[in-house]
Amino acid sequence: MEPKQQTFSIGYFIAALIALFLLQSVLFAPHAENLSYSEFKALVKKGKVSNLVLDKQTITGTLAADGLEGLLAREKLEELKRAGGGGTHRFATARVDDPGLVSELEAANVKFAGRVENTWLSTLLSWVLPAVVFVGVWAVLMRRFGPQQGLMAIGKSRAKVYVERKTGVTFDDVAGIDEARGELMEVVDFLKNPDRYRRLGGKIPKGVLIVGAPGTGKTLLAKAVAGEAGVPFFSLSGSDFVEMFVGVGAARVRDLFAQAQEKAPSIVFIDELDALGKARGISPIVGGHDEREQTLNQLLAELDGFDTQKGVIILAATNRPEILDPALLRPGRFDRQVVIDRPDLKGREKILRVHVRDVKLTPDFDLSVVAARTPGFVGADLANLVNEAALHAAREGKDAVGMADFDEAIDRVVGGLERKSRVINPKEKEIVAYHEAGHALVAESREHADRVAKISVIPRGVAALGYTQQQPTEDRYLMTRAELLDRLDVLLGGRVAEELIFGDISTGAQDDLQRATDMARHMGARYGMSEALGLATFEAPRQALFLNVPSMAQREYSEDTARRIDAEIEKLLEAAHGRVRETLTAKRDMLTALAKMLIEKEVVSRDGLMALLSDERLRARKTEA
Repeated sequence: MEPKQQTFSIGYFIAALIALFLLQSVLFAPHAENLSYSEFKALVKKGKVSNLVLDKQTITGTLAADGLEGLLAREKLEELKRAGGGGTHRFATARVDDPGLVSELEAANVKFAGRVENTWLSTLLSWVLPAVVFVGVWAVLMRRFGPQQGLMAIGKSRAKVYVERKTGVTFDDVAGIDEARGELMEVVDFLKNPDRYRRLGGKIPKGVLIVGAPGTGKTLLAKAVAGEAGVPFFSLSGSDFVEMFVGVGAARVRDLFAQAQEKAPSIVFIDELDALGKARGISPIVGGHDEREQTLNQLLAELDGFDTQKGVIILAATNRPEILDPALLRPGRFDRQVVIDRPDLKGREKILRVHVRDVKLTPDFDLSVVAARTPGFVGADLANLVNEAALHAAREGKDAVGMADFDEAIDRVVGGLERKSRVINPKEKEIVAYHEAGHALVAESREHADRVAKISVIPRGVAALGYTQQQPTEDRYLMTRAELLDRLDVLLGGRVAEELIFGDISTGAQDDLQRATDMARHMGARYGMSEALGLATFEAPRQALFLNVPSMAQREYSEDTARRIDAEIEKLLEAAHGRVRETLTAKRDMLTALAKMLIEKEVVSRDGLMALLSDERLRARKTEA
């Protein structure tokens, strides 16, 4: 263990000085009896005082013991006699403005002397103490500027340095993104065996940009590279460079690259690069270069200037590559771009396998079922899912985590927390039951729709009074027109069920109608699936590639085209409404039976749904026979 470094503190010195003064005043100050000035004048006339010392503020001296008779109580007088051990005692009195005092002392033959007051200590403290306080406050404030504790360290890099395997992450902790992992494993090989590539004239890439949606594992992958390579790993965020002081960001960039080259081979990881590398010229500040652009310019210069032969590789991560400055993305700076997509079915299963390594599972647990029920989940979502399942099992007092815990965790992550305190009246519960039953029956009636996994009328989240959970049979990357039409029918199933049973409609279908309208609009205006609109597209692509941010592009078509698009949306929705009404009218008895089961049980699994459908179909065959 390294010896603890001792530091000098001015506070300790001041405390010791004050303690010394107090000790001196208590232990070494002679005991003196306090007298009033009138008592002192009376004793002078009686000739009971001697050896006076006259200060500006006080008069001290000695007096005979019998001089106190009549001034003090008998008990106090006896005590002073025993303490003094003689016939005289010390006394002190406050001095008042009395011009005739000296004449009276001379007349009474009293010896007296003046005292020159030494004020050097008080003068010194009056100057030194404020200076010490000022320096102390200044030191405390300067420590706030940065981890290096000092004003001159404000331009130092704020990167956290992880030496060798201290990141605690390796490629064994990364799953479901095999292609991206393979690309970065090659980067590790560059650092471990650089001569293999140099002998053929190859150069180590300067930078690798990791691009992907939030939660897909960009930062985790960068830490795994450092853990596998066993080299110093400098980690910081793009926002760490930007400060209110002009020039600080550029200074930090220079210091970061200087430190990285000193400890080469090394890895520099800049997370959220878009905070620093946003395209120049789009800043809201008008005129000149703002601090962020100066920092970006310095980063570009450092990327061009440092020597890759020393083994320094720059990793960066972002979920908004479309706003990065083009100068960052050219060859010679970030030579490689590694795209991390949302994991597929097998990828989700591999990710779940990593996260359940430390979780005790039941013997019948099947990861493939959980992976199939979580389409669109990224690594962070799956990690949260496993944690929620473990917490649920712990709350229930179970010894292991089972499928029932994961079912509850999926419902909680997708639909929100179960609102047990929300009590809905029987009429609303009936409407919700028929609404969800309509969704489920239409989904089971359409060839291209996803199969129903669960139906619930238990309120969850903020506004969900019930939900129908569907489970895709496989990962899909393309959608045909027939598949989109079937999905359109499923979205309208709840609204049509309310119309058929109650002859009225509720506000519960608002989200379904919004999604159906968007789907119909995309079919006509983006996918070219409308005969009336032809093959042209009328919507700009989404600007944020990995974020759910709608495009803000201006409309680039005429009012007549807009009317045709609106008419096509209405046509698609009306056609879907007619198809769904026909389906549910034919299955009205089945709709009623499923709704009553939901009202009674609140949750119906796929097995329960299939059993009900089988009974109804069998009963229908018997009736026809």
